[in-house]
Amino acid sequence: MKPRLDDPASSPVNSIKTYRYLRLAMPSLVLLLMAALTIEWFAGGRRCVQESISSYYYTPAQGVFVGALVAIGVALVVIKGNTESEDVLLNVAGMLAPVVAFVPTVHVGECRSVAVPVIDTSASIVNNIGALLVMGAAGVVVTGFVAHVERVSGRRGMRSRAGLVTAVLTLVVVAAGYFWARPTFLVKGHYVAALVMFACIVAVVVMNAQALGESRENAGVSRARAYLNRYAAIATLMVGSLVVMIGWRWATGWQHALLWIEGVLIVLFAVFWCVQTHELWNTIRRSRARRGPSASRGNPLVARRTRLSKRYVARYSFRSTRRR
Repeated sequence: MKPRLDDPASSPVNSIKTYRYLRLAMPSLVLLLMAALTIEWFAGGRRCVQESISSYYYTPAQGVFVGALVAIGVALVVIKGNTESEDVLLNVAGMLAPVVAFVPTVHVGECRSVAVPVIDTSASIVNNIGALLVMGAAGVVVTGFVAHVERVSGRRGMRSRAGLVTAVLTLVVVAAGYFWARPTFLVKGHYVAALVMFACIVAVVVMNAQALGESRENAGVSRARAYLNRYAAIATLMVGSLVVMIGWRWATGWQHALLWIEGVLIVLFAVFWCVQTHELWNTIRRSRARRGPSASRGNPLVARRTRLSKRYVARYSFRSTRRR
Protein backbone atom coordinates (compact mmCIF):
# COMPACT_ATOMS: atom_id res chain seq x y z
CA MET A 1 0.00 0.00 0.00
CA LYS A 2 1.41 3.35 -1.04
CA PRO A 3 1.89 5.76 1.93
CA ARG A 4 -0.07 8.99 1.91
CA LEU A 5 1.98 12.16 1.60
CA ASP A 6 -0.13 13.88 4.25
CA ASP A 7 0.36 11.09 6.79
CA PRO A 8 2.67 12.31 9.59
CA ALA A 9 3.93 8.77 10.10
CA SER A 10 5.11 8.35 6.51
CA SER A 11 5.69 11.81 5.05
CA PRO A 12 9.17 13.34 5.51
CA VAL A 13 7.67 16.74 4.71
CA ASN A 14 5.99 16.88 8.12
CA SER A 15 9.23 16.01 9.89
CA ILE A 16 11.03 18.77 7.98
CA LYS A 17 8.33 21.26 8.95
CA THR A 18 8.58 20.23 12.61
CA TYR A 19 12.32 20.89 12.68
CA ARG A 20 11.83 24.13 10.75
CA TYR A 21 9.31 25.44 13.29
CA LEU A 22 11.49 24.34 16.22
CA ARG A 23 14.37 26.39 14.83
CA LEU A 24 12.11 29.36 14.18
CA ALA A 25 10.76 29.12 17.74
CA MET A 26 14.15 30.12 19.13
CA PRO A 27 14.42 33.60 17.52
CA SER A 28 10.69 34.11 18.13
CA LEU A 29 11.18 33.57 21.86
CA VAL A 30 14.19 35.90 21.87
CA LEU A 31 12.02 38.54 20.19
CA LEU A 32 9.37 38.01 22.89
CA LEU A 33 11.98 38.52 25.62
CA MET A 34 13.48 41.62 24.00
CA ALA A 35 10.04 43.14 23.47
CA ALA A 36 9.17 42.66 27.16
CA LEU A 37 12.46 44.22 28.26
CA THR A 38 11.99 47.18 25.90
CA ILE A 39 8.45 47.82 27.15
CA GLU A 40 9.68 47.78 30.74
CA TRP A 41 12.60 50.06 29.81
CA PHE A 42 10.24 52.67 28.36
CA ALA A 43 7.84 52.33 31.31
CA GLY A 44 10.57 52.76 33.90
CA GLY A 45 12.30 55.67 32.21
CA ARG A 46 14.61 55.50 29.23
CA ARG A 47 17.53 56.97 31.19
CA CYS A 48 17.55 54.10 33.64
CA VAL A 49 18.26 50.48 32.75
CA GLN A 50 19.08 47.47 34.87
CA GLU A 51 22.69 46.35 35.06
CA SER A 52 21.87 42.99 33.48
CA ILE A 53 19.05 41.29 31.61
CA SER A 54 18.79 38.85 34.52
CA SER A 55 17.91 41.74 36.86
CA TYR A 56 14.67 42.25 34.89
CA TYR A 57 13.45 39.20 36.80
CA TYR A 58 12.48 41.71 39.50
CA THR A 59 10.34 43.81 37.11
CA PRO A 60 6.97 43.27 35.37
CA ALA A 61 8.95 41.46 32.64
CA GLN A 62 9.49 38.53 35.03
CA GLY A 63 6.81 36.30 33.50
CA VAL A 64 8.18 36.63 29.97
CA PHE A 65 11.78 36.25 31.23
CA VAL A 66 11.03 32.95 32.97
CA GLY A 67 8.63 31.64 30.33
CA ALA A 68 10.94 32.42 27.39
CA LEU A 69 13.93 30.70 29.01
CA VAL A 70 11.90 27.61 29.89
CA ALA A 71 10.48 27.39 26.36
CA ILE A 72 13.92 27.85 24.81
CA GLY A 73 15.25 25.12 27.09
CA VAL A 74 12.55 22.69 25.99
CA ALA A 75 13.20 23.48 22.31
CA LEU A 76 16.97 22.97 22.72
CA VAL A 77 16.44 19.55 24.32
CA VAL A 78 13.83 18.43 21.79
CA ILE A 79 15.66 19.44 18.61
CA LYS A 80 18.22 16.94 17.33
CA GLY A 81 21.68 18.32 16.59
CA ASN A 82 23.50 17.71 13.32
CA THR A 83 26.01 15.49 15.15
CA GLU A 84 26.05 13.55 18.39
CA SER A 85 28.41 16.07 20.02
CA GLU A 86 26.25 19.00 18.96
CA ASP A 87 23.15 17.23 20.27
CA VAL A 88 24.81 16.68 23.67
CA LEU A 89 25.70 20.38 23.94
CA LEU A 90 22.18 21.43 22.96
CA ASN A 91 20.74 19.12 25.60
CA VAL A 92 23.00 20.53 28.32
CA ALA A 93 22.15 24.11 27.34
CA GLY A 94 18.46 23.21 27.28
CA MET A 95 18.59 21.60 30.72
CA LEU A 96 20.34 24.61 32.24
CA ALA A 97 18.08 27.28 30.68
CA PRO A 98 15.28 26.68 33.25
CA VAL A 99 17.88 26.83 36.05
CA VAL A 100 18.88 30.30 34.81
CA ALA A 101 15.19 31.25 34.87
CA PHE A 102 14.25 29.75 38.25
CA VAL A 103 17.38 30.84 40.17
CA PRO A 104 17.45 34.64 39.76
CA THR A 105 20.46 36.88 40.10
CA VAL A 106 21.01 38.33 43.56
CA HIS A 107 21.40 41.83 42.09
CA VAL A 108 17.91 43.29 42.21
CA GLY A 109 18.85 46.61 40.59
CA GLU A 110 17.16 49.99 40.94
CA CYS A 111 15.47 50.64 37.56
CA ARG A 112 11.90 49.43 37.29
CA SER A 113 8.44 50.81 36.56
CA VAL A 114 6.90 49.48 39.80
CA ALA A 115 8.09 48.61 43.28
CA VAL A 116 9.84 45.28 43.81
CA PRO A 117 7.20 42.67 44.69
CA VAL A 118 7.60 41.26 48.19
CA ILE A 119 8.25 37.57 47.61
CA ASP A 120 10.39 34.95 49.27
CA THR A 121 12.87 34.30 46.46
CA SER A 122 14.53 31.42 48.31
CA ALA A 123 11.21 29.65 48.74
CA SER A 124 10.45 30.12 45.04
CA ILE A 125 13.82 28.64 44.08
CA VAL A 126 13.33 25.65 46.36
CA ASN A 127 9.88 25.01 44.90
CA ASN A 128 10.76 25.56 41.23
CA ILE A 129 14.09 23.71 41.17
CA GLY A 130 12.57 20.85 43.15
CA ALA A 131 9.85 20.48 40.53
CA LEU A 132 12.47 20.76 37.75
CA LEU A 133 14.52 17.95 39.29
CA VAL A 134 11.45 15.71 39.46
CA MET A 135 10.73 16.33 35.78
CA GLY A 136 14.41 15.86 34.86
CA ALA A 137 14.60 12.55 36.72
CA ALA A 138 11.46 11.32 34.97
CA GLY A 139 12.87 12.40 31.61
CA VAL A 140 16.15 10.58 32.23
CA VAL A 141 14.31 7.38 33.20
CA VAL A 142 12.14 7.48 30.09
CA THR A 143 15.14 8.28 27.88
CA GLY A 144 17.11 5.44 29.44
CA PHE A 145 14.28 2.99 28.84
CA VAL A 146 13.94 4.06 25.20
CA ALA A 147 17.72 3.80 24.74
CA HIS A 148 17.66 0.28 26.21
CA VAL A 149 14.88 -0.83 23.86
CA GLU A 150 16.69 0.63 20.85
CA ARG A 151 19.99 -0.93 21.89
CA VAL A 152 18.39 -4.35 22.25
CA SER A 153 16.84 -4.02 18.80
CA GLY A 154 20.23 -3.02 17.38
CA ARG A 155 19.18 0.45 16.26
CA ARG A 156 21.30 2.51 18.63
CA GLY A 157 25.05 3.14 18.37
CA MET A 158 27.57 3.32 21.19
CA ARG A 159 28.19 7.04 20.69
CA SER A 160 24.56 7.93 21.43
CA ARG A 161 25.04 6.84 25.04
CA ALA A 162 27.04 10.02 25.60
CA GLY A 163 23.85 12.10 25.49
CA LEU A 164 22.18 10.06 28.24
CA VAL A 165 25.33 10.02 30.39
CA THR A 166 25.74 13.79 30.03
CA ALA A 167 22.09 14.38 30.93
CA VAL A 168 22.45 12.26 34.07
CA LEU A 169 25.63 14.11 35.09
CA THR A 170 23.97 17.50 34.55
CA LEU A 171 21.01 16.43 36.65
CA VAL A 172 23.29 15.09 39.39
CA VAL A 173 25.33 18.33 39.53
CA VAL A 174 22.20 20.49 39.81
CA ALA A 175 20.73 18.15 42.45
CA ALA A 176 23.98 18.18 44.44
CA GLY A 177 24.00 21.95 44.56
CA TYR A 178 20.31 22.03 45.44
CA PHE A 179 20.44 19.49 48.29
CA TRP A 180 23.96 19.74 49.74
CA ALA A 181 25.20 23.25 48.90
CA ARG A 182 21.99 25.23 48.96
CA PRO A 183 23.36 28.57 50.28
CA THR A 184 25.97 28.64 47.51
CA PHE A 185 23.41 27.38 44.98
CA LEU A 186 21.00 30.23 45.83
CA VAL A 187 23.72 32.84 45.33
CA LYS A 188 25.82 31.47 42.46
CA GLY A 189 23.55 28.95 40.74
CA HIS A 190 22.24 31.52 38.25
CA TYR A 191 25.71 32.60 37.11
CA VAL A 192 27.20 29.11 36.82
CA ALA A 193 24.20 27.82 34.85
CA ALA A 194 24.21 30.86 32.54
CA LEU A 195 27.97 30.59 31.94
CA VAL A 196 27.82 26.88 31.04
CA MET A 197 24.69 27.42 28.90
CA PHE A 198 26.32 30.19 26.84
CA ALA A 199 29.55 28.17 26.53
CA CYS A 200 27.57 25.25 25.07
CA ILE A 201 25.80 27.57 22.62
CA VAL A 202 29.08 29.12 21.43
CA ALA A 203 30.54 25.62 21.00
CA VAL A 204 27.52 24.60 18.88
CA VAL A 205 28.02 27.64 16.62
CA VAL A 206 31.71 26.77 16.23
CA MET A 207 30.79 23.17 15.32
CA ASN A 208 28.39 24.42 12.64
CA ALA A 209 31.10 26.68 11.23
CA GLN A 210 33.48 23.71 11.05
CA ALA A 211 30.88 21.39 9.47
CA LEU A 212 29.78 23.94 6.87
CA GLY A 213 33.42 24.65 6.07
CA GLU A 214 34.10 20.96 5.46
CA SER A 215 30.99 20.69 3.29
CA ARG A 216 31.99 23.67 1.15
CA GLU A 217 35.59 22.47 0.86
CA ASN A 218 34.44 19.05 -0.34
CA ALA A 219 32.22 20.82 -2.87
CA GLY A 220 35.29 22.42 -4.42
CA VAL A 221 35.48 25.76 -2.60
CA SER A 222 38.96 26.86 -1.52
CA ARG A 223 39.81 26.15 2.10
CA ALA A 224 40.07 29.82 3.06
CA ARG A 225 36.67 30.69 1.59
CA ALA A 226 35.06 27.48 2.84
CA TYR A 227 35.74 28.21 6.50
CA LEU A 228 34.98 31.94 6.27
CA ASN A 229 31.25 31.24 6.43
CA ARG A 230 28.24 32.71 8.19
CA TYR A 231 28.57 30.51 11.28
CA ALA A 232 32.23 31.43 11.63
CA ALA A 233 31.20 35.10 11.56
CA ILE A 234 28.62 34.54 14.31
CA ALA A 235 31.11 32.61 16.46
CA THR A 236 33.74 35.32 15.96
CA LEU A 237 31.27 38.01 16.98
CA MET A 238 30.26 36.02 20.07
CA VAL A 239 33.78 35.44 21.32
CA GLY A 240 35.12 38.82 20.14
CA SER A 241 32.35 40.86 21.74
CA LEU A 242 32.76 38.90 24.97
CA VAL A 243 36.49 39.60 25.12
CA VAL A 244 36.14 43.28 24.19
CA MET A 245 33.35 44.01 26.68
CA ILE A 246 35.02 42.14 29.53
CA GLY A 247 38.22 44.03 28.80
CA TRP A 248 36.38 47.34 28.72
CA ARG A 249 34.66 46.46 32.00
CA TRP A 250 38.02 45.65 33.59
CA ALA A 251 39.65 48.85 32.30
CA THR A 252 36.86 51.35 33.02
CA GLY A 253 34.53 49.73 35.52
CA TRP A 254 31.69 49.84 32.99
CA GLN A 255 28.50 49.41 34.98
CA HIS A 256 26.33 47.87 32.25
CA ALA A 257 28.90 45.44 30.83
CA LEU A 258 26.89 42.36 31.84
CA LEU A 259 23.72 43.79 30.29
CA TRP A 260 25.45 44.24 26.94
CA ILE A 261 27.23 40.89 27.10
CA GLU A 262 23.96 39.06 27.72
CA GLY A 263 22.14 41.13 25.12
CA VAL A 264 24.70 40.58 22.36
CA LEU A 265 24.97 36.84 23.02
CA ILE A 266 21.19 36.41 23.07
CA VAL A 267 20.74 38.36 19.82
CA LEU A 268 23.52 36.37 18.12
CA PHE A 269 21.88 33.19 19.42
CA ALA A 270 18.70 34.24 17.58
CA VAL A 271 20.71 35.11 14.44
CA PHE A 272 22.32 31.65 14.54
CA TRP A 273 18.95 29.91 14.49
CA CYS A 274 17.71 32.16 11.69
CA VAL A 275 20.78 31.30 9.62
CA GLN A 276 20.44 27.58 10.31
CA THR A 277 16.73 27.68 9.49
CA HIS A 278 17.58 29.22 6.11
CA GLU A 279 20.36 26.70 5.43
CA LEU A 280 18.32 23.62 6.44
CA TRP A 281 14.92 24.85 5.21
CA ASN A 282 14.21 21.72 3.19
CA THR A 283 15.90 19.11 5.35
CA ILE A 284 16.03 17.89 8.94
CA ARG A 285 19.77 17.93 9.59
CA ARG A 286 22.90 18.75 7.67
CA SER A 287 24.24 15.63 6.00
CA ARG A 288 27.95 14.96 6.00
CA ALA A 289 29.54 16.29 2.86
CA ARG A 290 30.55 13.65 0.34
CA ARG A 291 31.97 13.84 -3.11
CA GLY A 292 29.80 12.41 -5.83
CA PRO A 293 26.08 11.64 -6.15
CA SER A 294 25.66 10.48 -2.53
CA ALA A 295 26.11 14.06 -1.30
CA SER A 296 22.49 14.82 -2.15
CA ARG A 297 20.95 12.13 0.03
CA GLY A 298 20.53 14.39 3.05
CA ASN A 299 18.16 16.74 1.19
CA PRO A 300 15.03 15.07 -0.26
CA LEU A 301 14.43 17.87 -2.74
CA VAL A 302 18.00 17.80 -4.02
CA ALA A 303 17.84 14.02 -4.24
CA ARG A 304 14.62 14.21 -6.25
CA ARG A 305 16.12 16.73 -8.66
CA THR A 306 19.18 14.49 -9.03
CA ARG A 307 17.00 11.46 -9.90
CA LEU A 308 15.02 13.49 -12.43
CA SER A 309 18.23 14.76 -14.00
CA LYS A 310 19.57 11.22 -14.33
CA ARG A 311 16.35 10.07 -15.98
CA TYR A 312 16.47 12.98 -18.40
CA VAL A 313 20.10 12.28 -19.31
CA ALA A 314 19.40 8.57 -19.80
CA ARG A 315 16.36 9.25 -21.98
CA TYR A 316 18.19 11.84 -24.07
CA SER A 317 21.17 9.52 -24.56
CA PHE A 318 18.86 6.68 -25.64
CA ARG A 319 17.10 8.87 -28.20
CA SER A 320 20.43 10.15 -29.54
CA THR A 321 21.66 6.58 -29.97
CA ARG A 322 18.51 5.56 -31.90
CA ARG A 323 18.82 8.54 -34.25
CA ARG A 324 22.35 7.55 -35.10
